[in-house]
Amino acid sequence: MVRQPRLLAIAAGVAGLAVLALCRAAMLPGVGYWDTAELQTVGPVLGVAHPTGFPAWVVVGWLASVVLQPFGDPALRMNLLSGLLVAGAVSVTVVLGRILTRSTSLGVAAGLGLGTTALVWRIGTFADVHALHLLLLAGLLLALVAWQRERARGGGDRWLVAASAVFGLSLANHSLTLLLAPPVGLYVLSVERRLWQRGRLVALCAGVLIGTAAILYLELPLRAGAFRAPLVYGTPETWDGFRYIVLGEQFRGSIVDPFGELSRKLRELVDLAAAQLGPLAGLVPIGFLVTAVREPRYALLTGLAAAITVFFAASYVNADIGRYYVGPILIAWTWLAILAAAVADAVAGLVQPRAVDESRATARDVPAPGLDARPLAALGLAAALLVPTAADLGSRAAAVDRSADTSAGQWLDATIDRLEPDAVVISWWSYSTPLWYAQHVEGRLPGVLIADDRTRLDQQLGEVSDVIQRHLGRQPVYLIRSSAGELRQLARTYQLDPGPVPNELVQVVGPLAADG
Repeated sequence: MVRQPRLLAIAAGVAGLAVLALCRAAMLPGVGYWDTAELQTVGPVLGVAHPTGFPAWVVVGWLASVVLQPFGDPALRMNLLSGLLVAGAVSVTVVLGRILTRSTSLGVAAGLGLGTTALVWRIGTFADVHALHLLLLAGLLLALVAWQRERARGGGDRWLVAASAVFGLSLANHSLTLLLAPPVGLYVLSVERRLWQRGRLVALCAGVLIGTAAILYLELPLRAGAFRAPLVYGTPETWDGFRYIVLGEQFRGSIVDPFGELSRKLRELVDLAAAQLGPLAGLVPIGFLVTAVREPRYALLTGLAAAITVFFAASYVNADIGRYYVGPILIAWTWLAILAAAVADAVAGLVQPRAVDESRATARDVPAPGLDARPLAALGLAAALLVPTAADLGSRAAAVDRSADTSAGQWLDATIDRLEPDAVVISWWSYSTPLWYAQHVEGRLPGVLIADDRTRLDQQLGEVSDVIQRHLGRQPVYLIRSSAGELRQLARTYQLDPGPVPNELVQVVGPLAADG
């Protein structure tokens, strides 16, 4: 399938290492807030994350926490894992691009372009499940394209089985994978229309896909039940709790009017593409059209996958929705590489006609022996594809740089210095997660009860005032609330001491004295 596999492997490895170096230079140096700190906790302790649980990432995170021990503390290891996963996606994209374009240089351009796109570069700097999603998507596309190529020669079943395994892994990592099911199904049938008649192969692929996902999702009830982890979101040891996590029922209301304000959504998509790809954004539709001509089945697969993902992301309310576009960005770079390959073929055809009638040709018409214009044209076009990235590299690096961001660690140290060993902290998600990291991974905060809003729900602890009433007078009680209005309301009932620590850490001193 590839004439020079060693050269391709070296090129893919070098491209991946280059992007890894960029991610490491901009990487968050330690613990973060929000979902970042949750992942930095559930990975090392093999816990259960928020819906949909992300068991594939959790298992990979646990392995990384063991293998990467020489490279820093557990928080940094989880950040470094994202850099490695993005670098892996870049390397796989190089190979995918090589197969699609028959040019290693264009494959390298696609990989480097992907890794230095701001959204992708950014998720390589902190713990995030989308880094694994990107790698698995690249692997899925590679396995499917390799299957198509081998199928044309009468073989390739192993690649379809491999694609099934990768799809199962991806399904156990992020629910965005569900959006890929229709495109993958149509692609497979377009390559082999009578595949359904091959019962054994279909059964094997289905078994591998379902089995891979099911085995990984067993991590949720196991680590919430008999082999309970220190940090478990929800109650996945019960059937209702398992369904709640896996199906993401908590976020059902996050999809808002999918078919509304389509013109606004289109403008925002154009703005996003321009921000991520610069002047190359205008070439993406052309790249898709050229792909539809040169690789119609791949265009069907990726065009539908990108369209469904973009439509979903544009209608989904999420605090960091940009991460949902990393898949379409990968696809866009493969289209650009295919467009460049078409231009390289055209240039080579003008400079060096492939077929010459020697009986009628002059010496000028006959190609020079050993000279092939296409690789040179492809190399030049690969460089051209990376020019916008090179020109904007400094500003992109500044935008994604988190190497000096120690705010969460500083806040955590100041908070721990203030808390007594038996304190109760009534917190909310963004600050609960670094507190959990300190408690369950670092072994700090022994005996401290962190009553997150989720904890109050799962353990039926009641409202904030109920938790205060239960512990006040017996244990020191602290509040970290997201709403200043909520604090003002509590201040009407309790005497609050904000103390020296910022970000709304206040101590409940006692009830306010009754008038008269």
